[in-house]
Parts: sequence; structure tokens; C-alpha cells
Amino acid sequence: MPRPKLLMSWSSGKDSAWALHSLRLAGEYNIVGLVTTINEEFSRVAMHGVRDALLAAQADAAGLPLWRIPLPYPCSNAEYEQRMRALIGNALAAGVTHMAFGDLFLEDVRDYRIRQLAGTGITPVFPLWGLPTARLARDMIAAGLAATLSCVDPRQLAAEHAGRAFDAALLAALPDTVDPCGERGEFHTFCHAGPMFRAPLAVVTGEVVERDGFVFADILPA
Repeated sequence: MPRPKLLMSWSSGKDSAWALHSLRLAGEYNIVGLVTTINEEFSRVAMHGVRDALLAAQADAAGLPLWRIPLPYPCSNAEYEQRMRALIGNALAAGVTHMAFGDLFLEDVRDYRIRQLAGTGITPVFPLWGLPTARLARDMIAAGLAATLSCVDPRQLAAEHAGRAFDAALLAALPDTVDPCGERGEFHTFCHAGPMFRAPLAVVTGEVVERDGFVFADILPA
């Protein structure tokens, strides 16, 4: 029997990258693409602030087509949901039956995704759900995953962490109030190497700026 077709919700960060790796190891699904929301005004990944060109490089390194969802800026929740419905329609037409997310433990986020997909014909999948985040972060790093903090919420983590590598030194330096994987939005990452990619991406950290209450590090091709 052919494996069910699955789309991976792709933020450009470490959790979605590790979820992709985990799904491939399990071998249950035929992963057919990466779905990412793009800020239309800035041509960057929504929230993470990663350039579209680097997103495309990730997809190429993962060997998967990229399914972009352009979003206006600013974007209301109603507009977001309308564009997601269009994506779901396209996915169904392509024979997709499942969509995976890299969520770790936030019940409200998981419940929202389940509600949005209820009755659509697409089943949500959460390959990393409930894994202890301290161990998960260490496992990622030990397996060769490399990522850079592309966005920091300065209300939860000091702004100077923007642009820092996601590594053992970072984990040791994080305050006890910060989740090791940044699951509460303390930080977001750009993943540029790991077992989910055919080859690492060469990147450098550029300008660090504050925008909309967050601190962003501009990740650039080396």
C-alpha cells in the first residue's frame, strides 16, 4: 500500500527540522512538501524573520518542494485562516491526507491546529509532542543539528542572544525561566545543518534590529 501523503509545517527553525527528521526515520508517511507562511511585505518567514532565499535553500537541502503561504502585513487571524483554507484545498487536490507540526507541549496551540483541520480531510500529526524539551534540545545538538537564534523576545530572554548559536553553551546559559527549545516563544531559530539536510547551508549573522517588540538577527548566506 502507498504511504499517506504528508505536508510538513515548516517554520525554518530547529523544531520543524527535527520533526521532519523524525518522520523520515519512522517511514510512515510520504512527505511531499514544506509549508511556510511568508510575510509579503518583507519576503521573510513570518515571525522568524528569515529571508525567503534562505528558506528556499533549506527546502533544496531537504530535497522537498516549498509550499509558500503569502500573508499580508499586518495580518488578521481571519485573513490567516482564509489563506490556510486555500492551502488545505490545494493539498487535498494533490492527495495529501496528513499535515505535521513541530509543536512540543503548548496545549492551546495544538488544540487550535486540530480545530482548524477538523472535517477538512487532513489529519494533524505531532511527531515531537510531549518529549522532554531539555533532553530534546541536547539530542538535536548531539545529532549535528546547527541553528542560529533569528528572533528573541526581550521580555523573556536578553536581546543579546539574538544571532547566537543554538548549542550546548547556549543551553547552559539560559535562565531557568526559559524553555530549552524556546517553546513559549522566548526565541526562534533558523536551522542550517543537520541530518534532515543533504548538505549544510553556509550562513553568517548580519545586522541585529528591534521590530514590533522583538529582536531579530538577519541571517545571510555566507
